[in-house]
Order: sequence, then C-alpha cells, then structure tokens
Amino acid sequence: MTLPYNRDALRGRVAVVAGATRGAGRGIAAALGEAGATVICTGRTSSVRKLKSDYDRNETIEETAALVTSLGGKGIAIPLDHLVPDEVKSLAEHLQNEFGKIDILVNDIWGAEVLKGGPPEWNTPVWELDLAKGLRILRLAIDTHIITSKYLLPLLISQPGGLLVEVTDGTTKYNASHYRISVYYDLAKVAVNRLAFSQGHELAPYGATAVAITPGWMRSEMMLENFGVTENNWRDALDTERSGQPVAPPDFALSETPRYVGRAIVSIAVDPERQRWNQQSVSSGELARVYGFTDVDGTSPDIWKHMEESEQ
Repeated sequence: MTLPYNRDALRGRVAVVAGATRGAGRGIAAALGEAGATVICTGRTSSVRKLKSDYDRNETIEETAALVTSLGGKGIAIPLDHLVPDEVKSLAEHLQNEFGKIDILVNDIWGAEVLKGGPPEWNTPVWELDLAKGLRILRLAIDTHIITSKYLLPLLISQPGGLLVEVTDGTTKYNASHYRISVYYDLAKVAVNRLAFSQGHELAPYGATAVAITPGWMRSEMMLENFGVTENNWRDALDTERSGQPVAPPDFALSETPRYVGRAIVSIAVDPERQRWNQQSVSSGELARVYGFTDVDGTSPDIWKHMEESEQ
C-alpha cells in the first residue's frame, strides 16, 4: 500500500461527505480519515433516525463514521435527506456554529442504483421508460448536489483553499462520445461533470477548487453481492467454472475498492497546487498516475484508460 501523504496530512481540516453511507461515499470518508480529517458523514440510512431511503440495505452512516475514527480521523454521523433544503440548511448552520468553516465538500449523493435497473433494462428508449422513475433519478443525482452546494459552499469559501468534489460516473471526455445506459442516467452523469465546471468558475475568485472525479469499476457492497463474492475473495467472480453465481466480465480484474477514489481526493486536498485541477474532470486511475497512491491491495487499476485503449 502506497500513500504519498502522511497520516496527519489533513489533521485539523473539516470535510463533509454527502452520501457517505456506502460505496464511494464510505470509501472517500475512510480515506479522509486515513489522513486525519474530521469527516461529517451524511446520508439517509441511520441507526438513530428513520429516513426513507431508495435502498433497502443495512449499511449506516454511523458505521461509516466509526470507520473514519478507527482509521485515525474523527467521524461524525449526521442523518439527513439532501433533497430537503431545510435539512441541508440546518446542517450548514450546525457546521457554522461548530467549526466556522469547512475545508472539503464531497458531493457523492446518488441513490438511484436500483432505479437505473440492471443490464437487461439498459439501452431502453426514453419513450419506453417509466417517467416517474426517470425523473427521480435526475432529482437524486442532480438536485441533491445543487441543494448541498447552495447551503454548504458559503462555508467552503470562507477562507482560501477549499475543495469541492463532484463524484460521478465517467469523465467529461468519455461521456461526450459514449451513450450511458439510458437518457436519464446519461444526463445525470454528464450534468454532474458540468456542475464541477460551472461551480469551479464561481469558486475560483475565492481561491477554491472544484473538480469532478469518477471512480473506475468499483467493488461496492452492491457490486460484490451481485457477483456473490466479498472483498476478500472478489477475484472468484472471474472464475468461469464457478456454478450458481453470476460470472464477472474479464475487465472486472481491473476493478477497484471504494477507498481508491477516496485516496485520489485526499491527494488533491493535500496538494498545495490543487487549483490546477479546477473545473477539470478526472478519474481515480488518472490521479493515481499523477500522485503515486495505490489501492488498499497495492495495485493501481485504471479501467477508463483500459477502455479507451481497447477502442483504438
């Protein structure tokens, strides 16, 4: 395992990971904890407050906060729904009173993994898709990010050096020439990249940076369950002789843990020249080549680079 920063690199800095319950959000929060940050972990699935989630799953933000603390940071769980402006406004007021500012804001909210459907439902034309589900995807993917930025960015620009990260799927370059699953999914992921561009324009005068980051093929909790494996034996999903379980495509060998994209974000956060990334759209693999960090198993996967080279 290689980290180009020390375990106290973000000590004293306050980060908010919006959508930290599982997947990339949990991995990002964990990586920030590795670097000593205080991490506010928000989401809807909580052990202390009942909020309606689009997933029927057991992971909680309290578990994420505990993981952050166990890794050397300080994890704080705050359950809320980022589609409810008053709840996000209350979060901002709480953070203002408690810390007076935030240094890092990660907009990782998604929640539409079930709504987008599985491979058999992909490539279905918009006139055959359920309108209510499609509009829900857009609300979860875009409205949540804008509402969060509306109330939390004033805390980020209160002093120079703030970092806003918009987490999406696919870089601007890749998505510009590739249809992504459906009209709704495609629009959602392109829009989040554009959010980093437009917000970066607005943040620059305050010495802050906005960047869009995409993980590669991520071994989230849901992905591992889909293939009937765990993080400890994930390569078994590539075994074509395995019976009774879905077999992963060969490219799954280049998959990554959720921590990998988190380390990408930490690398930018500790970079004194982070403003060079302002308005950019980058991937975890690309940033690993620039900064030299690895995934938790010591590898440096780059599925986006692999896919681009395969098409040439």
